Amino acid sequence: MKSAFFAATTIIGVAVFGQAVRAAEPPYLDDRTDAAAIIRSLYNAISRHEYARAWDYFGDTKPAKDFDSFTKGYEGTETVEVLTGNAGSEGAAGSIYYTIPVAIRAVDKAGNGKVFAGCYTLRQVNAEVQAPPFNPIRIEKGALKLSDKEFGEALPESCGDSPPIPKKDAELDQAKRAFLASYGEACDPEGPAGRQIGDPTVYDIRYKSADDQPEKTARLFQFFCSMAAYNESSIFYFSDAEQSVNQLQFAVPDLDIRYENGNTEGKVEHVGIVGFRTVDRLINASYDENNHTIVSHDKWRGVGDASSDGTYLFRNGVFALVQYDVDASYDGEVNPETVIDYNTAP
Repeated sequence: MKSAFFAATTIIGVAVFGQAVRAAEPPYLDDRTDAAAIIRSLYNAISRHEYARAWDYFGDTKPAKDFDSFTKGYEGTETVEVLTGNAGSEGAAGSIYYTIPVAIRAVDKAGNGKVFAGCYTLRQVNAEVQAPPFNPIRIEKGALKLSDKEFGEALPESCGDSPPIPKKDAELDQAKRAFLASYGEACDPEGPAGRQIGDPTVYDIRYKSADDQPEKTARLFQFFCSMAAYNESSIFYFSDAEQSVNQLQFAVPDLDIRYENGNTEGKVEHVGIVGFRTVDRLINASYDENNHTIVSHDKWRGVGDASSDGTYLFRNGVFALVQYDVDASYDGEVNPETVIDYNTAP
C-alpha cells in the first residue's frame, strides 16, 4: 500500500510545469479533530505550499524517504482539491485506526488537473495514556491511484477488503444539527431506554403528488424531547426531494370548555373552538406508517380520563390537521368527542 501512495505522490509532483499565475491562496486550515479533518488539512497545507506542516500530519511512516524528496514531489503542483468519504474505525492495543476514502484533484501550474482516488489509514493513540509531547491523530499510510472518473464521482465505495463504508446521510445529519442547535439545551439529555438526545426515529414516506406523477420519497424525523410523569413530547423534522430539512409546526385549536357550576369535576356543558395556534412539539405522538398520520395524545392527568388527541394526515406533500378529539370530563372514563373532522375533505 505504501508504494502505491509514493507512486501517486510522484505523479502529482511531476505534473506539467507551466507559467500560469498562481491562484489565490486558500485560507489556512489546521484541524486535527478527526480523520476527515486531517486529510483536508494535509491538502490545504500542500495547496499553500507549506510542506513542513503537510509532513507533520504523517506518523512514523513517512510518505517519502526524507523531507526534501517529499517537497520535490510537489514542485509542479499548484493546488489540490479533496473529497473525503465516511470514515470507518477499529480499536486495537490502545489505539483507534481510521480508514477513509479520499479523492483529490491535483492542478498543476499550467492549470491542468488530474484526479486520484484511494484510501488513507490514520491512527489515534489513546490520549489518556500519553506523556508529553502529545501525539494527535496522524496518517499511517495511504494509497492513491490515477482515476478516470470525474472528481465528484471518484470517491471509493470501500477501502481494501473491508465492506463498503456507509455513505453519509446528509438529510439525517442536517436534521440532527438543526434539532441540537434549537433544542440541545431545552430538551432532556437522555430519552427512554437510555437513548441519547439527537438520535431520532426515521420514517420513509412514499407518495405521489398526482396519479400521473412518479413516486416520491419524503422523510420524517421524530426526536424525543422531554418526559414528565405521564406525557412525553416529541419534535419533528421533515424533508423531501424538493426541499431541505425543515421543522414541522402543528395546528391545534384553542378550546372553550365550560363545566356545570364552573367546576372541572362537574358535567361538561360545552366544548367549542375559539381559534387556532401552532405548536412546535406534540405529546405522546406516534407515526402510523400505514395511514400516513401523526397522532398525538395529550393526557390532562395521569389516569387518562381527560385528554386531547390530534391526527395529522400526510397529504399532497404536507401534514395537515384532519381530526381533533377532546375528552374534557374528569369522570374516570375515556369518552372523547370529535370537535374537528376534515377526513372527508378532498
